[in-house]
Parts: sequence; C-alpha cells; structure tokens
Amino acid sequence: SKELLSDASVLHDVGKIGISDDILRKGEKLTPAEFSIVREHAKIGENILKPIASLRPLCDLVRHHHEWVDGKGYPDGLKGDEISLLSKILAVVDAYDAMTSDRPYRKAMSRELAEEELKKFAGSHFDQEVVDKFIKII
Repeated sequence: SKELLSDASVLHDVGKIGISDDILRKGEKLTPAEFSIVREHAKIGENILKPIASLRPLCDLVRHHHEWVDGKGYPDGLKGDEISLLSKILAVVDAYDAMTSDRPYRKAMSRELAEEELKKFAGSHFDQEVVDKFIKII
C-alpha cells in the first residue's frame, strides 16, 4: 500500500543506528570489512521494528530494500519475484535519492546521470518495470 511504502521510506535505514559513525561518515571508499558491517543495517532495522506491533508490517521492506532482482543483493540473496513489489519500489527510490544527494565520499549526481544509472542496472539490481515507471513519473 501507499501508506506502507511511505512509512518504509522514512524507516528503511533505521538499522544504521547500529553502525559506527566512523564507518557511516567515512569520506572514502569502505573496506570490504566495513562494507560487510554496513550491510547488516537491513537486518538490524528489521530487528528494531519487529517487536513493535504497529511497525511489524514494515519489516519486509526494511530487510529487503537492498535485494537485487538478479539475486546478488543482501541480506538474503532474494531473486526476481521472491522480492515484494514494495521492496523493489523502495530499492529504486532509495538508490535514486542516494545518487542525487551529497554524501561524505562524493557529490550528488545530476538527475539525468542518476536516471542513466537506474536504466543501466535495470534487470540486474532493479526491476525493469519499476525503473521504467519511476523514470516516467519523476
């Protein structure tokens, strides 16, 4: 539902509170060990929300917003239709927001470049239909 997606868009990275600021604010590329720690935020977030009955419906989206349609995402390596449509939508929106926002390690991309990146990874990282529709509406 639209409300569920809206709530998940706010809370999808809540698990980052369990990740050291030294890693989250690092101004250069993460080491493999540091990236492995960051990847835990999806599971941490799910574990934060799960005990709260009113937030439990968000757990799937929080846990799976970094899954890729080719099965190479995390934390569960889900593939294609194993990933909920709402998680697929959140993945595209989150990636677009990340690309078009300044980060400690890089400046924001232009809207056009971010759209090209989404298109480039449609069918592997992102659901092709979700990317196509997202680009039409932004």
